[in-house]
Amino acid sequence: MGKSIEKAMHFGAKAELFSLAERMRKKPTKAEKCLWEQIRKLRIDGYPFRRQHPIDFYIADFYCHKLRLVIEVDGEIHFNDAVFEHDDGRTGELERLGVKVIRFTNKQVLDNPDLVLTQIKDYIAELSSPSPLGEGDRRG
Repeated sequence: MGKSIEKAMHFGAKAELFSLAERMRKKPTKAEKCLWEQIRKLRIDGYPFRRQHPIDFYIADFYCHKLRLVIEVDGEIHFNDAVFEHDDGRTGELERLGVKVIRFTNKQVLDNPDLVLTQIKDYIAELSSPSPLGEGDRRG
């Protein structure tokens, strides 16, 4: 049973992504480190996140499988048109897998981590609240 849960959490990610993710966990950016300190606390609320988590062909900065939620922290390179387009396509691919993606800039995380955490908590509340009758599950 453990292996099937593990496989579902990674959406068929290839082995080489796991070793890359491990290396990335050892060298987080300043913003990733700051946000990790904030969202680790959500584990207590029942929403554990993983850092540098392989999903399909991608590595998510942070991932909560319970909510199928990815949180990305974007540095200045992500403002480049080509990188922005790539990010947009990546978000679309993850959403096709039923994974929601929210993004913050390094500046947002470093300048106002409390506001970022509040926004994440608000998003979690929205995702985890029961759907209105007849609308089905909003997470899928």
